[in-house]
Amino acid sequence: MDRGTRGAGHGRNAGLVGRGAECAFLDELLAAVRAGESRVLVLHGAPGAGKSALLEYAERAATGLRVLRAAGIESEMELAFATLHQLCAPLLPRFAELPEPQRDALEIVFGTRAGPSPDRFLVGLAVLSLLSAASEESPVLCVVDDVQWMDRSSAQVLGFVARRMLAESVALVFGSRERPRDLLGLPELEVAGLSDADAGALLDAATHARLDRHIRERFVAEAQGNPLALLELPRGLTLTEMAGGFGLLRAGSLPGRIEESFLARIEGLPEQARLVLLIAAAEPTGDPALVWRAAERLGVDPATALADGTDGLLVFDGRVIFRHPLVRSAVYRSVQQKDRRAVHLALAEVTDAQADPDRRAWHLASATTGPDEAVAAELERSADRAQARGGLAAAAAFQQRAVALTVDASRRAERALTAADASLRAGDLAAARDLVGIAEQHARTGFQRARAHLVRGHITFAAGFNDEAPPMLLAAARRLEPFDMDLARETYLIAWASASYGAANRESLLAISRAIRELPEPEGEPSVFDHVLESHALLITDGRGAALPALRKAVGALVEAPLRDLLKWSWAANGLIALIWEDRLMTETPARVIEELRAAGALADLPVYLHALGIPVVLGGDLGTAAAISAESEAVAAATGVPMTQHTKLLLTALQGKEAEAGALIAAAIEEAAAGGQLTGVATGHWSAAILYNGLSRYEQALTAAHATAQSANLLVSQWALPELVEAAARVGDDTAARGALEDLTDAAGPCDTDWAQGILSRCRALLSDDTAAAGLYLEAIERLGRTVLRPELARAHLLYGEWLRRERRRTEARSHLRTAHDMFASIGMEAFAERARRELLATGETVRRRQDETSASEALTPQEEQIARLVRDGLSNPEVGSRLFLSPRTVEWHLRKIFIKLGISSRRELPGALPRTEPDPTSS
Repeated sequence: MDRGTRGAGHGRNAGLVGRGAECAFLDELLAAVRAGESRVLVLHGAPGAGKSALLEYAERAATGLRVLRAAGIESEMELAFATLHQLCAPLLPRFAELPEPQRDALEIVFGTRAGPSPDRFLVGLAVLSLLSAASEESPVLCVVDDVQWMDRSSAQVLGFVARRMLAESVALVFGSRERPRDLLGLPELEVAGLSDADAGALLDAATHARLDRHIRERFVAEAQGNPLALLELPRGLTLTEMAGGFGLLRAGSLPGRIEESFLARIEGLPEQARLVLLIAAAEPTGDPALVWRAAERLGVDPATALADGTDGLLVFDGRVIFRHPLVRSAVYRSVQQKDRRAVHLALAEVTDAQADPDRRAWHLASATTGPDEAVAAELERSADRAQARGGLAAAAAFQQRAVALTVDASRRAERALTAADASLRAGDLAAARDLVGIAEQHARTGFQRARAHLVRGHITFAAGFNDEAPPMLLAAARRLEPFDMDLARETYLIAWASASYGAANRESLLAISRAIRELPEPEGEPSVFDHVLESHALLITDGRGAALPALRKAVGALVEAPLRDLLKWSWAANGLIALIWEDRLMTETPARVIEELRAAGALADLPVYLHALGIPVVLGGDLGTAAAISAESEAVAAATGVPMTQHTKLLLTALQGKEAEAGALIAAAIEEAAAGGQLTGVATGHWSAAILYNGLSRYEQALTAAHATAQSANLLVSQWALPELVEAAARVGDDTAARGALEDLTDAAGPCDTDWAQGILSRCRALLSDDTAAAGLYLEAIERLGRTVLRPELARAHLLYGEWLRRERRRTEARSHLRTAHDMFASIGMEAFAERARRELLATGETVRRRQDETSASEALTPQEEQIARLVRDGLSNPEVGSRLFLSPRTVEWHLRKIFIKLGISSRRELPGALPRTEPDPTSS
């Protein structure tokens, strides 16, 4: 609801007793917004504590601001984006100003156009852009009350927006009974009870009788500082009851007693007035015309229903507004079920089936007395519409209600399976388990039972039970074979992926792979998926060498696949490409996917592919781009509130060789991953530590870390750690460990004839070879790695060869390779390895100055600032940068002003000179 731009004629509310500090806080918030800053505040406190009064105060104090208002409504909690629609509806004329993907996303979720379900983060970015654009005309205050009843889709979007605001003249102020999960971590202010003195003053203002001091103290104590209680509890009491304190004898919790006070006032109203209140309580839109149409259907005469008023409990003023949310709940809960059903039926009959089919379906569902197939079918259609708009929680709620209204056992099982899957995708694992139980109970076919087993396996995996999920998914795949071979084959691959997460699942991984090998050959030409499935199974059952042709076929099929197939199976592509040691494809494939995802607005999928891109970019030595990718991943985490893996950042800091920073980050990441059972995260942490300590020449620690990684069940991380293990073991003289690691590396890289595989293998063989063979192997490694994009690996080959030459007393040759290594390490930013090369050069008699400690202007930039600077340097506009980094254009401009100051420049045109490009950016289009 748009309250318009507040003029100077609206004064402050001087009637908020005891809320001086809170009002001052809100005044400061509004002043900051007027000054061009963004502010977010979550007011939380018990029912009646005064949150709504403070929000109203903020509205009245918002002189010169445009005020947008919305409120969560309990009966609307299952309608996707209902609260967001309230808030943004006044801004509909500005939709045309948004970038096309953002505009389309908002129009789809608000039901004004058809289209595929939009990414929820794209919706959030669209709302952020919308509010930012509105604030160009005047500062904006967004007030959202009763957040505890806000629909989940709106809560997620507004939580996203609240975390991404920075330099917009926008304030988001929420009121909620408790700390909402989607707003956790945002600035908050608890609205506590009033002091006894303030409570007494408010009580005196609310009562006309002079109270005995002891009775007055009892009232204050019973109200516990709750303003609404102080105003409501004395109402309806006689002077004798107040003076004698008999009104205090009622039992029950404070919110319950406040509701009782409202109920007493409701019961004093005429019958038709009470019915109007019930209709208004059941109708969440606050549309007076709709309320009166339903009232007429129930025989209410509009002319006489409210002739004597409603005792201030309900106001018809453009919208139907209750004095307090507790009035709504008191009205709705105080009547018999049959009366509620009659009201919902009337509302369903007067709700336009074309304009608002979902709210009509919800009213019909609330009006039914038992199973009703027609209503269940309506709810299914509503679930489809909610899913199309991206409202997963709403879709799950509609499906759950449809299950409850279904009597036919087979159909009930089908709907329960659909509802369980929807609940799983909405993150409600408890509801998903219950619904799977219903499906299993009512299943009438083997196919239904097999699908129920499959969903239960998905739930188990989503819950983090990585040891239990693989055998469950394997069993589900076997049970699906007689009914749907395509679904069975997909389930086998998902089972394989789930088993690859931890060492405890080695046996499961082998069992799954053997089961895949036993499947009948697919009919016709093998698909992309067929190649992927076969290669994964062969890798485990027959080993790397035997699986190599299948692995190459799978990679070739994936790289040439249409985007739809690549998106579906690219998690497999990333691993397969690394397993066949194709360095360029490791970067090119996820970069292609990322650009397509951005173009399509599928932002929710970005984190997976940023992770897939970040690691090869680090391995390629483009640490600036890697830092930008890491910063973007962190931006996603900050925007969504979802923790992200820090694998790119771990490897980046390890390669940089900054011991204090990298050591702390690695230790924290290992501890967190171990606590969460994420064994891949643990392995990546140890691999990063091995790189760090090899660079620092702390080979014992590198050996320990590399050995821990090599034991991991993760095929990729354990493979990549083997060269670190060979080098560390060779340096400490542990010949057994070194040769064992070399043997494993030979198994992993030997069958692959790529320059990456053979170059790494030659370098590691040289470390363990006699003098006659070592030189040739080092030179082969340098030649082969020089044809790759892996500059750090090439630099390390020069370093190891130079170290070997120095020990052979071939100092002139040693200096050449050590100088090359040092210069490469320094240009890449690998400080520890550069220092290791410098020490070796000193040992040859060459003087090398230590790298200067002064920080360059570009290094003074934060990771996010550097990323913005790089994107603007590469030609992206502020809106394009904002879309990529989940920021508004105004915030991008705010960052740019800081960047220009740090770099000593004054315009975008000077960025290429201040921030020169060192390597092609694989993420740029």
